[in-house]
Amino acid sequence: MEAIYTDITISMSEFKKNPAAVLRDAKSKPVAVLNHNKVAFYMIEPALFEALLEELSDQDLHRTVLSRMNERAQGIEVDIDAI
Repeated sequence: MEAIYTDITISMSEFKKNPAAVLRDAKSKPVAVLNHNKVAFYMIEPALFEALLEELSDQDLHRTVLSRMNERAQGIEVDIDAI
């Protein structure tokens, strides 16, 4: 069985009748739109979408930092006055 990651669900046919009402009734919460009892997509507000993208970017940056910290042993020490 497929996991649904929200408390609010609606069928595709009900969603198509009035998407604006679904958004309004959800009160800023994500909505799973179902097609044949399977999640077709999630409807989320722009602020939540932007927060998700920022979190993914932060995680990518974190992986890059960890990778570069592991490479510190290969670094070359430089005298700042010699630059």
